[in-house]
Amino acid sequence: MAGPDTTSGSTFVEAERYIGERVTAALERIDPESIARAVQILLKASSIFVYGAGRSGIIGRAFAMRLVQAGLRAYVIGESVTPIVGHQDAVFILSGQGESFSSIQTANIVRREGAELIVLTSRETSKLAHTASLLLAVEFPEDGRRARMAPLGTLFESASLRLTDALIAELIRVRGENEATMRRRHAIMV
Repeated sequence: MAGPDTTSGSTFVEAERYIGERVTAALERIDPESIARAVQILLKASSIFVYGAGRSGIIGRAFAMRLVQAGLRAYVIGESVTPIVGHQDAVFILSGQGESFSSIQTANIVRREGAELIVLTSRETSKLAHTASLLLAVEFPEDGRRARMAPLGTLFESASLRLTDALIAELIRVRGENEATMRRRHAIMV
């Protein structure tokens, strides 16, 4: 039985470039006014709640961590110590397809409570997208290489990490924060 093909014909370099180019192109299509509005919503919120399922949830957790390090109050929905969302809060939901039951259910609760809802998805026509106060859509038209170079939700997840990290950069600029002030809020891991 033959083992995996680990010859110099590796797809690593090709995939890395493909993912980078596709993600960059998708992020460049986002309206700068939408980014400015997202920053305004996040800055005025009493608390920021982040939700995502699966790998989107992992990106969401990373975003929530950086929000806290930037001096904002942030929680991850689903954690046992997360308080209830109120009308003065903002919720940021990440969902590639925008059709997962848990994301739509969370969005419906957020809307009922009157909080601002920022949705980051790759499908601007999804059910989740229609619930948003502000929609950030990073769309990836299908091509013949995606399944091999960036399977499943890889493009969305990569774009989500870059977008949320860039949002952090803008938030710390506006708030007058820097790496030193953020480091003081960095959790000590033992």
